[in-house]
Amino acid sequence: MFKAATYVERRKRLKKSVGSGLMIFLANEESPMNYPANAYRYRQDSSFLYFFGLASPGLAAVIDADEGRDTLFGDDHGIEDIIWEGELPKLKDRALEAGVGRVKPRAAFDEVVRKALAAGRTIHYLPPYRPDNKIVLSGLLGVPVGELKAKASASFIKAAVEQRIIKTKEEVREMESAAAVSREMYLAAMALAKPGRYEYQISGAMEGIALANGCRLAFPPIVTVNGQIFHMHAQDNVLTRGRMLLCDCGAEAPSGYASDITRSIPVGGKFNRRQKDIYGIVLAGQESAIKAIKPGVNFKDVHLRTARLMAEGLKGLGLMKGDAAEAVAAGAHALFFPHGLGHNIGLDVHDMEDYGENYVGYGEKVERSRQFGLAYLRMARELKPGHVLTVEPGLYFIPALYALWRKEKRHGDFIVYDAVEKFLDFGGVRIEDDVLVTDRGRKVLGPPIPKTIADVERACRA
Repeated sequence: MFKAATYVERRKRLKKSVGSGLMIFLANEESPMNYPANAYRYRQDSSFLYFFGLASPGLAAVIDADEGRDTLFGDDHGIEDIIWEGELPKLKDRALEAGVGRVKPRAAFDEVVRKALAAGRTIHYLPPYRPDNKIVLSGLLGVPVGELKAKASASFIKAAVEQRIIKTKEEVREMESAAAVSREMYLAAMALAKPGRYEYQISGAMEGIALANGCRLAFPPIVTVNGQIFHMHAQDNVLTRGRMLLCDCGAEAPSGYASDITRSIPVGGKFNRRQKDIYGIVLAGQESAIKAIKPGVNFKDVHLRTARLMAEGLKGLGLMKGDAAEAVAAGAHALFFPHGLGHNIGLDVHDMEDYGENYVGYGEKVERSRQFGLAYLRMARELKPGHVLTVEPGLYFIPALYALWRKEKRHGDFIVYDAVEKFLDFGGVRIEDDVLVTDRGRKVLGPPIPKTIADVERACRA
């Protein structure tokens, strides 16, 4: 946790932004794997963490903007809890760590909400994402579960986004600590990426390093020789020479702040000619994108600039043709780069995605594109000091997408399908770092993780 004054100030700003009514919070509860006593490792709701800092189940909270007070609801451990789980400090003492002086039993939360509703007061809540909390909110508010997201408070969402999207120095320090652990994870992965090993061996080593450093993984890791499948979570393939191993993984600090790093590693530690060609285009795109980041720049423009640069690179390899700018405007590059350049990151790896991506990544000034590929851009805002976002261009050869586009004769003026066909066994390359927007430019968070061809090959030999 941060100092109590940090949480007090966050809640004060929230009350001022929302203006009136009650803002209600539900902590995450334990999530059973297969029966109640065997639960997944606990992770608190990020909004609860941000405004109250306490990482345990059984809690709820109310911020009353009209009366200017905050209340934490929960129950102290009884003897059975103590026997199985150990003692916790009294809730009134834990509440003081978050700067909350008013504590009530958990059951009183329901009474407070119902009383406010009966009095005609406004109840603000954020979009729930866990089924158990949806059921609780539905019962309390009388809103059908299927309508909860649509009826969430827009003013609450916008106020929370306004605060959380700009990171303080203490938040950045937490993210840097997570990125430092991620570096050790990637050095191990590069040294282990040898023919004959399995993907799960690399993944297990990376997770072990996170745990050994008091962290956990920020999200289920992607460790695969099938890098063309963006969220490939199966890890049972054997590594063979000539393949690229794509690792998209990150540590989460004990405070909950995340890192999100991707590196693409040649199995056996040596890039072949084809791998160098594709990797070099992606690396040039990523380095150019990072250099373009500074206050006042729109991240959507950085995405499009990066796409044009990579299209030029693909044209140089004979995989694309024609004018690169026209190809990107038409969306032809999305055959190879069908996702966005990056996303916000903080307490969530996709920061605040539970609020709704358009609130977080677009706001009210930028309209989301409907074009295939560009529509997946998660962050398109004008950049401001304190934004932290990922920069993760990639190039992929997706057989199913290739077959569909060739059959439909899409973008024949820009794509050399016969040449692309020879790369359909390639997989994919992505390179990703976490970048802070500073007053004058940008800073890549954490210690450098090898990403040039020479540095990756050197790390593989370690």
